[in-house]
Amino acid sequence: MAFQVHPPWLLLRFIAVFILLPAVASVPAAAVFDDNYVAAYGGDGYHLVNQGAQISLTMDKSSGAGFRSKLMYGSGFFHMRIKVPAGYTAGVVTAYYLASEPERDVQDEVDFEFLGDKDGNPITLQTNVFVNGHGDREQRLRLWFDPAADLHDYAILWNPFHLVMFVDETPVRVLKNLTGQGPGFEFPAKPMRARGSVWDGSDWATDGGRSKVDWGRAPFTAGFQGFGVDACAASDTTAQQCGSPDLWWNGGGYRSLTAAQQAAYEGVKRNLTYDYCTDKSRKNSVPSECSFS
Repeated sequence: MAFQVHPPWLLLRFIAVFILLPAVASVPAAAVFDDNYVAAYGGDGYHLVNQGAQISLTMDKSSGAGFRSKLMYGSGFFHMRIKVPAGYTAGVVTAYYLASEPERDVQDEVDFEFLGDKDGNPITLQTNVFVNGHGDREQRLRLWFDPAADLHDYAILWNPFHLVMFVDETPVRVLKNLTGQGPGFEFPAKPMRARGSVWDGSDWATDGGRSKVDWGRAPFTAGFQGFGVDACAASDTTAQQCGSPDLWWNGGGYRSLTAAQQAAYEGVKRNLTYDYCTDKSRKNSVPSECSFS
């Protein structure tokens, strides 16, 4: 069963309304960038080009580019269609992520990071989660398609029960909220903004930092689409309301994976090229969730 972005009752209601509307009625226009997002840096009309329903982020030697949501959120279903830079992209990192406001050592963050590579080598998708500044939860996956060839959908479901990251509706990462099991378990709880960027990760992203950005091949450009937001706006003092069961992404159908989703996720886990939980060099320092069955 495919993951549903909207609850079934909403779909039935839409069908009923559609039948009753006059033939001249039109479907509301899709959200454009300015509805929910602003440039964070590189907003000079070249490094970030806003075409309404699509933007492009470009990195050259002078600058990269990034954007962020206007609001912070305490839960929701976040999604973006992305096409990453093609060709020789060693050192180039394209990111879509959630992050709380920067505070030293206590930031919450959830990352999709596309790690560029040399010609002929596939791009790696790295996911990571930070809670109270504690990261080192990297997982790496070679996708079953070329993310530089076309737009694909990347989504994050974040509710009081779990955090699930999807690629084209396939779960690729799950972090359950186990904070009730004891003080060693962590789960993102701070209000976060949705963000995107293209930036220079030469010091770590490819071959452990041995392969750098080749500025002779610049510029490097990524495309982003899908600027609607299904999420609960929040501040530090109102974040608790975002756990309400009245919000559809907190409802019963979104509190665990379906059997089909679980089977797909097990297949993804078998094909990870790196998993922090199975890193033998870290056997004495992995986070608590790695030992939870």
